[in-house]
Amino acid sequence: MPLVMTSPPAAEPVTVADAKAHMRIDTDAEDVLIGSLLLTSRLHIETALSLALITQSWTLILDRWPKGGEIDLPLAPLRSVDDVRVKDARGNAAEIPEQNYLIDLASRPPRLVWNNCVPPLPGLAANGIEIDLTAGFGDTADSVPAPLKHAILMLTAHWYEHRDPQEIGTAGARIPDAVGDLINPFRAIRL
Repeated sequence: MPLVMTSPPAAEPVTVADAKAHMRIDTDAEDVLIGSLLLTSRLHIETALSLALITQSWTLILDRWPKGGEIDLPLAPLRSVDDVRVKDARGNAAEIPEQNYLIDLASRPPRLVWNNCVPPLPGLAANGIEIDLTAGFGDTADSVPAPLKHAILMLTAHWYEHRDPQEIGTAGARIPDAVGDLINPFRAIRL
């Protein structure tokens, strides 16, 4: 079930200037590094939480429809499902009308549920279904919850201070507990 980004966020939730102020850095000599660390920190937090912080577009690709008539959509907060397409045996995509499905934004993860109809089967053995999604808290940094922005700042500062290569799984490669504490309220709880 690949998820492919089709439109990245237009901005980062935390600016280089914000990070420099947080880390008390007065020079511009490492702005590129700090920008890279901010991007990496955002991506790390988004991946850990299955969230999109700033509005971005993705395409979910499936081989077959899951059993049970509903599809868990892997990003939150989901803003919209923009298109659902099924490919025939030649790879030509046909759009499924919106009235054939419902989008449950209240669920976590959000889901697509068939509206009293049977979805058409794809004609390809692999990658025959495409679902275009838009997710994110909003278009600007102001829409991102403050604890998540603070977690990005803390993670950026941590990686800025610990630049030595570390093997994943070692104590030196651990994410600070305070970052985990900030993002924990945004984790999806599975029962």
